[in-house]
This record gives sequence, C-alpha cells and structure tokens, in this order.
Amino acid sequence: MSGPSLNQNFNQTQTLAPQMRQSLEVLQANTLELQQLLQQFLETNPVLEHELASVSLDDLDSNTPDPDPLLEVPDDDLRELAIMERRANGSTRDDEERREHLYSSIVSPETLQQHLLDQLNLAAPEPDIRTAAMALIGNMDERGYFDEPLSEVGRRLGIDIKNLERSKILLQSFDPPGIAVEDLRESLLVQLHRSGRLNTLEFRIVENHLNDLARKHYPKIAQACSVSVEAVVEAATHIGQLDPSPGTSFDPSGNPYIIPDVSFEKNAEGEWIAVLTNEYLPRLRLSDTYKDLVATSPDRKLRSYLRNQLRDGRTLIKALDQRQATILAISEEIIRRQIEFLENGPRSLSPLTMNEIADSIEVHPATVSRAVAGKHVRTPHGVMELRRFFASGYTTAEGQAISNEGVREALQAIVEAENAQKPLSDSAIQKALAEQGLKVARRTVAKYREQLNILPSHLRRSF
Repeated sequence: MSGPSLNQNFNQTQTLAPQMRQSLEVLQANTLELQQLLQQFLETNPVLEHELASVSLDDLDSNTPDPDPLLEVPDDDLRELAIMERRANGSTRDDEERREHLYSSIVSPETLQQHLLDQLNLAAPEPDIRTAAMALIGNMDERGYFDEPLSEVGRRLGIDIKNLERSKILLQSFDPPGIAVEDLRESLLVQLHRSGRLNTLEFRIVENHLNDLARKHYPKIAQACSVSVEAVVEAATHIGQLDPSPGTSFDPSGNPYIIPDVSFEKNAEGEWIAVLTNEYLPRLRLSDTYKDLVATSPDRKLRSYLRNQLRDGRTLIKALDQRQATILAISEEIIRRQIEFLENGPRSLSPLTMNEIADSIEVHPATVSRAVAGKHVRTPHGVMELRRFFASGYTTAEGQAISNEGVREALQAIVEAENAQKPLSDSAIQKALAEQGLKVARRTVAKYREQLNILPSHLRRSF
C-alpha cells in the first residue's frame, strides 16, 4: 500500500483583466444599455463628471503619479470622506445641475404595471377594490393578459371573487385598451367596446367566429351572420387593425424604442458618410477637483483611492472612445461596399462577411461581431440592425451577387403582387424567383417566408 504523495501540476489559463472586460462590455452595449452602464459608473466613481462638451483624452492630467500598489483601497467610510471633500472643494451649482440633468435624462422605460398603478392611484377606488386591482396588475403578463384565472387568484390570495371581477372591469377602462383580459378574444372585444363598436359586425365576428376568422373562412362567417362576404372582408380588415398584445409597448425587455448608434446620410457634396449619434450618450471627463486633491491631500489612503478611481475613469473614457471609433470605422467600410443599397434599397444589398470588414479595418472578426451586436443604423430605407449588412448571398443568372436580404425583398414583392384569391405556394414562389435569376431551394423559400412573417398559401387566401 503506497503512502500519500504530493504532485505539482502546472496549468496555463487565460483570464481577462478587469479593464479588458469593461472595454468589451462597453463595446457590446447598444445605446440604451450604454446609457445605463454610464449611469452606474457615474454613481460609483466620484471622479467622473458629465459635461455638455466632449473632452479629449489628451486633456487628462498625464502627470498624476502612479498609485502605490502597497496601499489598500479605503473602505466605504473613506469613500464617503472623498465625496464630502469634493463637495467642500469647488463643487459648483452648475456641476450639480449637470449631474442632476444626466440622472433625469437616463431613465428606465415605464413598465405596464407602473403605468396601470399610476392610473389606479388617480382613480382612487375603495380599499377592497384597490387591493384586488393591485393583485390583478401583479398577475398580468407583458401582453396585459392574466397569468391565471381570477378564481385561482382569489383562492391563492384570499380575495373575494366579486371584488376581483369589479376591479377587472375598472382596469379594462384604463389605457392601453384591451388589457386586464384572459385571452385574445376578450382583448379584442374590450378594444371594440372602448372604440364604440359594441353592436357591430366586427364585435359579432370576434365574439362568435374568431376561429373561422383566423382561417379566413369568410363565406362561412357570412352565412352565419346573414351578411355578404364583402362585408365580412371589410370587418376582418377593421379587426386586423386592433392590437393583439396591447401591453407589449410598455415592456422594457422588448425595447420598443430604438436609438440608432449611427446614421448613413449624404454630406453637402452628395457623398455618403457615417455620422455617430453621440447626442444620446453622456460625455464624461475627470474631475479637476479630485485631480488636485490627489496632489494636495495629506491622507495617503485617500490619495491611493483617488488614483485608482482616476485610472478607472481614464480606462472608461478610453473604452468609450474606442467603441465609437470602431463603430465609425465599420460603418464607413459598410458604406464603401453598399453604395447600391443606399441608392436603390434592400434589393441591392450585396453579400458581405465580418471577416472582410475585419481585414479592411485591421481588427479581429470577433471585434466586428461585438461592435455590431444590438446596434442600429438610420438609413434612407429605414432604421435597421447593423448585423443585417452581414449575410451570405446568391449569384444571379447574369452573374450579379445578391444578398439573402435581396432574396427576401424579392420574395416579399412576389407575395404582395399575387392574386389574393389564388396565393402562390412555396414551389410557385421558387419558380417566380428563378425567373428573376434567383435559384433557391423550396425549403429556403419557406424559411425566408417565415422570417418575413408571411403565412402559408392556404392561410393567405381571401374569399
């Protein structure tokens, strides 16, 4: 039996430095996410200030001595002391107003629940109804639908079912119309009722024939309602204008508000250029007060702490500058390769890979991938994701390269031009694309059709 032994193993691992992780986080964040990140940095790093005019890194104090690695970073009490020192040494009213302006301008999107609670406070119902209404608000999903039946909510929370039903009616009178419901049918009925269409054909169809409406069985609905097919088609058009998910406009995770990071536009000479939308981002600088305090404070721990914060602030500002420079370089290269798209629209989008852009601007392809993730660009043809410019493509019969986006655009045009009473099958669309010189497989047609939210032919048929 052998005794215990000691073994020494060497493993080589690679870890990212905190500064590198921060730079990657800043690079990957879209504009709204970056606003929130910068707010966090401003709240936790007292040496960072928001200014209305940008400051170059060259303006930073390069003579600040390096921190002593033997000194410890002070605790929260010392951090409080640093903040108090700043307030006592030159923090002006303008400084405070600028910081307050930043905090007021960077806010989280309002949720559906917050929106309803605000209306509930204004309505001021009796206590029992208010309690029941708050319970129902807490049991709504992002669409404005209840997660479970009212009876289950009442049983679980010990709330009288009559109070729940009364509070449900109250909530259905709030904005947006169509919330506080159990299913799609009820949501549509509430929207019709709120718009004064209680005794209409649309209301009858939703109330009694919603499944047939989804399948476009217009003749069957017309026979059941004793009206013409044309009247049913017109009513279906009006019903289609209702919102099936009225609460989602308040869902922060859905991010309904897109702020482009860059804009493609023409300059005075008529040339296409990329312009960063910097106005949406706070501009940061390092506090002169704290830089002076590093040189004058007799407290070694305070000096060490502030040096660390100044170093972190420089790293953040450099990461922001690098982010913007990378996005601008990628955008300028996209413009150079996609002039036809800018002039003629998505049909003229050329195939492009991230490797091609990375080689042109001399960065790693992973950097391009991170830089375009979640970013949007304002173009003459609408706001679109930067990532949409990177796609493989096809070669037409004439030898012209066309991207996947161009094929989808062609497919969309074919479907829009089809006879609504005889919609084209995927095979027919495949043949129509082939006639335009675009040879794609039928399964590819089906995939692109689904990506465009186009229904199969039997569900697109109108009677």
